[in-house]
Amino acid sequence: MGATAELRADYLQDLNPSQRQAAAYGACNGDGRFAAGPLLVIAGAGTGKTMTLAHRVAHLVIQGISPERILLLTFTRRAAQTMTRRVEAIVRKALHDSHGSNASPVQLPWSGTFHSVANRLLRHYAHNLCLDPGFSVLDRGDSADVMDVVRHEMSLSTKSRRFPKKDTCLAIYSRCVNARTSLADALAATFPWCQDWEAELRELFRAYVSRKQDSNALDYDDLLLYWSHLVAEPEIAAEIGSWFDHVLVDEYQDTNLLQAEILNAIKPEGQGLTVVGDDAQSIYSFRAAEVENILGFADQYMPSATVVSLEENYRSTQPILDSANCLIAESERQYRKNLFTAKKGGASPQYITVEDADAEAEFVVHGVLANREQGMQLKNQAVLFRGAHHSDRLELELVRRNIPYVKYGGLKFLEAGHVKDLLSILKWAENPRNQVAAFRVLKLLPGMGPAYASRCFEHHVAADFRFSSLQYFSPPSGARADWPGFSKLMEQLSAAALDDSGWQAQISAARKWYQPHLERLYDGLETREADLEQLEQISGRYATRERFLTELTLDPPAAGGDLAGDPLLDEDYLILSTVHSAKGQEWDAVYLLNFADGNFPSEFSTGKTDLIEEERRLLYVAMTRARQSLHLIAPLKYHVTQQRRDGDRHVYGARSRFMTDRLMRTMQARFYGRTETVSARLVPVSNRQIDVAGRMREMW
Repeated sequence: MGATAELRADYLQDLNPSQRQAAAYGACNGDGRFAAGPLLVIAGAGTGKTMTLAHRVAHLVIQGISPERILLLTFTRRAAQTMTRRVEAIVRKALHDSHGSNASPVQLPWSGTFHSVANRLLRHYAHNLCLDPGFSVLDRGDSADVMDVVRHEMSLSTKSRRFPKKDTCLAIYSRCVNARTSLADALAATFPWCQDWEAELRELFRAYVSRKQDSNALDYDDLLLYWSHLVAEPEIAAEIGSWFDHVLVDEYQDTNLLQAEILNAIKPEGQGLTVVGDDAQSIYSFRAAEVENILGFADQYMPSATVVSLEENYRSTQPILDSANCLIAESERQYRKNLFTAKKGGASPQYITVEDADAEAEFVVHGVLANREQGMQLKNQAVLFRGAHHSDRLELELVRRNIPYVKYGGLKFLEAGHVKDLLSILKWAENPRNQVAAFRVLKLLPGMGPAYASRCFEHHVAADFRFSSLQYFSPPSGARADWPGFSKLMEQLSAAALDDSGWQAQISAARKWYQPHLERLYDGLETREADLEQLEQISGRYATRERFLTELTLDPPAAGGDLAGDPLLDEDYLILSTVHSAKGQEWDAVYLLNFADGNFPSEFSTGKTDLIEEERRLLYVAMTRARQSLHLIAPLKYHVTQQRRDGDRHVYGARSRFMTDRLMRTMQARFYGRTETVSARLVPVSNRQIDVAGRMREMW
């Protein structure tokens, strides 16, 4: 497009100096093309990370870089869509204001999550990887089910001693893949109680891999693993790298070793590579995120990558930032930064000690309602906690006080049973080898238990996976009436795979067949039917059935009818959330529960220095969610579980090791609770004396 000095000044004018430096980094080389070396943007909490990254992408487009040659990697599809909309708005405004005409919309065809981009590349290079390009992508639930089937077939579920359950097995497998670590090391570091089962787990994982390959299916971890193997070939890595002049990565502190290796393979010299993140917000090591990726990024290149720090905060008041700065400054390994804001005033964060969980709940409810009376909506207030069960007592009090709330950390939309049912019909039609989807669909029919489902799938395999063969299978008596319609539906859906035009009609056909089974299997029909209708509406965004199924599996919507039963009908509601789920969010008022040693840091993280440092970062994330007021609440005692309802056995909570004297000086400390009143001094009137001591001696 070309750029003028006047144009640059216009579309970057809303950025502060550090943001502008990051957005405009680079220059035109000898042949007139815009180029840039490796760039690391350390974006502190609330410093306008998304706006800066969007302006950088827009700057690249305006400087003449084709949008098709920009790879933008994010961690959610929504983030990618938001970024694309912002880039389009920035470019349109810049070109319109400068040239007096509207620019054509900017499309970023290679904008998406790591997993969605991997999916596209693997289908493109399927031949090189000896893959069938029609492979299915298993979500976490389906992967766990496959693991469980293999686990049962190997008789591991009937061991005399406790063998890990399917979700634990999948977590161990995922840890090995994403952290690039051996099974022995993964067990020793994260799952020590499973170490005695190393040999059996190794056999289980070998069988699990074989079962996925037989089903022509990949799980989440496979997408990155296959991509890493693909770019491990220098010829292919260079080819993929040549497609993109610039690669930009959001939330780089959340990447794992596998993702870092992929980036290094396609851009080994770092040319055109921009990563944005905040090491102080690296809190996902349980997902194998590696903070060293961002801490060591600059030094892996010669010369070192340029580092730009964003420190001006647009979210919180300065007293809140002072406390957050004080907390994170005590971390030994970090990119030093000092968040500041132009906002004036603001109250100091409060460190509240309360007697117990009951008093904690009472304090939160009192504060929330007081804020509401002063004009602050409930949805602009949040209660955060380390573990989901920490809010149990508070939730009871909220119900008693008739205060509506939404708790984040429940079922995802695609984890709702009725949604998985409908999607499984389409997944089986898309990939006839998908045994997980087949079993789920078959078991929807009356009388079709695991044994019959297994026999039916074997019949299907023997017929070379042709759906036309289903009409010749003899189902159980309960399913006979529905079998002709079912076999006809699957045959039609399979044939429709050859023509993607108007494929959305397939969902209508599947819903029509599924409706009587939905009514038979579930209650709360109105909510569930609305979910399925929403699913049908969503399908209109996708050109093919494969893209619909894959994208929805990789980045599902966040809520559904299974979340809390009947939908909440209210004009306002309080936010309850784990700190991990709160990352990226902000509220006017934040209350942090159970701020005591054992919770911050967690008792499960006190054995290693790196885990304690991650707990510090987790607390930092919680504190920097607050815009105006912040309360850290520390109960003095915790009642022991497994006792009578009216029992009073308890232990005392210890002050968090993070609450140092230095941090305490940035906060206002106070006690909340009932204190005993001292009555007026009583003066005896009678002078009569009673020899109680003598009477006691006379007793004996």
